[in-house]
Amino acid sequence: MLKNWITAISFCLTTLSTQAFAELPDFTQLADKHGAEVVNISVTQSMRSNAGMSPFGGLEGDEQLQEFLRRFGIPNMPGMPGQNGEPQPDYKSQSLGSGFIISSDGYILTNAHVVNGADEVIIKLSDKREFKAKIIGTDKRTDVALIKIDATGLPKANIGDPSKLKVGEWVAAIGSPFGLENTMTAGIVSAKGRALPQENFVPFIQTDVAINPGNSGGPLYNLNGEVVGINSQIYSRSGGSMGLSFSIPIDVAIDVSNQLKASGKVTRGWLGIAIQELTKELAESFGMKNTNGALVAGVEKNSPADKGGLEAGDVIVKFDGKTIITSADLPRAVGATKPGKVAAVEILRKGNAKLLNVGVGEMPNDPNDDAQPSKQTAPKAEANKIGLTLKELTPAQKKKLNGKNGLLVIESTGAAAQAGIRRGDVILGLNNSESQSVEQFNKQINAVAAGKTVAVLVQRAENTLYVPIKITK
Repeated sequence: MLKNWITAISFCLTTLSTQAFAELPDFTQLADKHGAEVVNISVTQSMRSNAGMSPFGGLEGDEQLQEFLRRFGIPNMPGMPGQNGEPQPDYKSQSLGSGFIISSDGYILTNAHVVNGADEVIIKLSDKREFKAKIIGTDKRTDVALIKIDATGLPKANIGDPSKLKVGEWVAAIGSPFGLENTMTAGIVSAKGRALPQENFVPFIQTDVAINPGNSGGPLYNLNGEVVGINSQIYSRSGGSMGLSFSIPIDVAIDVSNQLKASGKVTRGWLGIAIQELTKELAESFGMKNTNGALVAGVEKNSPADKGGLEAGDVIVKFDGKTIITSADLPRAVGATKPGKVAAVEILRKGNAKLLNVGVGEMPNDPNDDAQPSKQTAPKAEANKIGLTLKELTPAQKKKLNGKNGLLVIESTGAAAQAGIRRGDVILGLNNSESQSVEQFNKQINAVAAGKTVAVLVQRAENTLYVPIKITK
């Protein structure tokens, strides 16, 4: 009887083990069929040498250091003097990246950061042929570049649909980490639609695929051998892979490449607003029941948003028919809209639903806002209920803020300081009301019951944002 039980258990374990191994993917065919689509990119860039400066902290005149370098066969570093004491001339810097062929006549996709500033771009194919590439165009906002080599009959990648990717699905990358050509690594999709700081136009695919320097610009494949993304960024404390890799969805990259091919530049829709995530505390202060939408923290004067009637404090819940769940959804929706189109914008203003028709403008090439609050010596004044000591702006300061009214923060303590407001910030409003004077602002604060949360609109340098502050006794 015992023997029968042991035999049965052994059979079950063998069956389970066989099934488990049977479910693991086989990447060999993917490597065989699609490795030739991936290219190695070598970039040469002219670097200026800082005369008289050394990477060893200004020790270039130290004869002992020079002797140490000579003994161990280390050449003079760029920027260090030679044996005659003269500074070295400008030098060439080389870097490596990856890319993949998207058309048989030589068009290649890679990252913008791989080829930006390049004097020469050399493409090496899997069959060891080398070509000098021409940069058709780059787009820093999505980190996508289109380059071309003079060749025909090349193997091109099959383009997949990133929207069909599922979290937990197996994916693989092919590239040249640390210059090791046609290296394949594999993992799973960790998350989709990931928003990264300062990256408003890309809903990144997050994976745990091992991505290292040199992989940048290479393809991310699904198990069907279709490219679903361009490997672009990693999170790392050491400079190497830590299981946090981010890829640009291929549909975003193809749209950019089509525009680069047609005109050499990318055109995007633009509203001229600053937005921020709607937190639970901010939603409470605006009387909202959920945190869906993008909170408008500022509206640029004479911008499409300003002309269309959008105001700071509005919450955009739908743009041109697209539902806005998080603030990251809005820049993508606006950017994908053709300039000149009139878009229907659904907002919540002071708790009430409102529909606006806003003409979409074209995003400037280098958008910036020079309005910055001036620093002011703090006069003696009392802090208000939340710990802010305030002063009205001078006419000159208002001019720098495009005529906006505001209150300069002289000192921040208590609840305001804990919430992140600091000296030099400018208070533009409270909840949905503009701040005209210190007296008015303090009266509004004093009228709020303890335990309630208020949203203070703050401008810091060129940025505006709402800061939630809970009123205490």
